Amino acid sequence: MTLKKMIMYTAIANPKSNFLLGASLDVLHHESKEWLENIEFWQDEMKFFDKLLKNSPEGDDNHNATRDMLEHVEGIHLDFFTQLQKDVRQHERMLAMVEKNVPGISDEEYRENHRTLKSRVEHLENDFRTYKKVVFKFALE
Repeated sequence: MTLKKMIMYTAIANPKSNFLLGASLDVLHHESKEWLENIEFWQDEMKFFDKLLKNSPEGDDNHNATRDMLEHVEGIHLDFFTQLQKDVRQHERMLAMVEKNVPGISDEEYRENHRTLKSRVEHLENDFRTYKKVVFKFALE
């Protein structure tokens, strides 16, 4: 594949991102609200996984080590979810300042922040999806 085709493919691969970042502030606000709802749902899922892991029967040393590792990763995810939730809420406060034309806060800065948060949300969502697959596999063994 030529470099030109790869660039064209990359540009087309996620048209929603390009569309949203050129969208109205109201659309970006709606996306931020969706992120907050997703984070709350993921936190609820973590509570379920916590019970699942804590109630899993004792097994051999390998099984117990895997359970301990999954519980540790669970704690890390909860920390990431909490921090991301705080950052999205701060992002929403930034939007309020943009809409009030507060000096020092620009639409462009808000959109750049939105792009960064979007990347973090997508990365964490993919990472969490992988974690869930491992937990389910562990639970079925």
